Amino acid sequence: MIRDKSAKTPIKETPAKASFRRERALIKRGVWPIAGCDEAGRGPLAGPVVAAAVILDPDRIPRGIDDSKRLTAEEREKLFDKICATAQVSVVVASRSRIDRDNILRASLWALKRAVVALPELPKHVFVDGRDRLDTPCDCEAVIGGDGIVLSIAAASIVAKVTRDRLMCALAQDCPGYGFEQHKGYGVPEHLDALDRLGPTVHHRSFFAPVVAARVKHMPWTVEPVRDLFEVTEVEAQVETTVEIDASAGL
Repeated sequence: MIRDKSAKTPIKETPAKASFRRERALIKRGVWPIAGCDEAGRGPLAGPVVAAAVILDPDRIPRGIDDSKRLTAEEREKLFDKICATAQVSVVVASRSRIDRDNILRASLWALKRAVVALPELPKHVFVDGRDRLDTPCDCEAVIGGDGIVLSIAAASIVAKVTRDRLMCALAQDCPGYGFEQHKGYGVPEHLDALDRLGPTVHHRSFFAPVVAARVKHMPWTVEPVRDLFEVTEVEAQVETTVEIDASAGL
């Protein structure tokens, strides 16, 4: 096989880091304070959702802030301390019970809104990661992939991620054998195996499919049977027949 030497190997582009460009554009227009907010923990099978809001100081922005997923655990820990030391920060936790009650999306949006309102100074504009705008007293702008674009959101993603990771490590001591300290509650094979062997804990989200399956296996008495929608009992059939007869009698 003869290779075409003129063909060039595609260059793998490194994604650009989050920048402070959008915040500076607003500052030039006289808009301040400006916050970024993000959450950590929508996808796991166990544990809370943690939301964070951050107002960065334009004159003291720690170097290296980026989407938390692009950073190592050690880098996130260092940046967490620097962000908390130089910026206005708030953190709100949506518990497992709230997730079960409201569903994961509503619980996340509730926590994000509360994090914005809980800031020491109410921002005039807030950037939020994702598609959903928040019902906040200030202007809110949703940015898809914002944790990799907007520096304030990236800072919030670091604070939320580190806070939640620490919480999951604490839960690991309360629930040994599940590996929370390693996978942080996500549905990796090791976690699914532990669920199958040990059953769900009080920290598992009740309506996530793998948790439901584990509860059926280990605690079937806690699972309400689902009624067949096409099943009609003899009593119900008699009632329906009587109703039809009564209705026709008046004609």
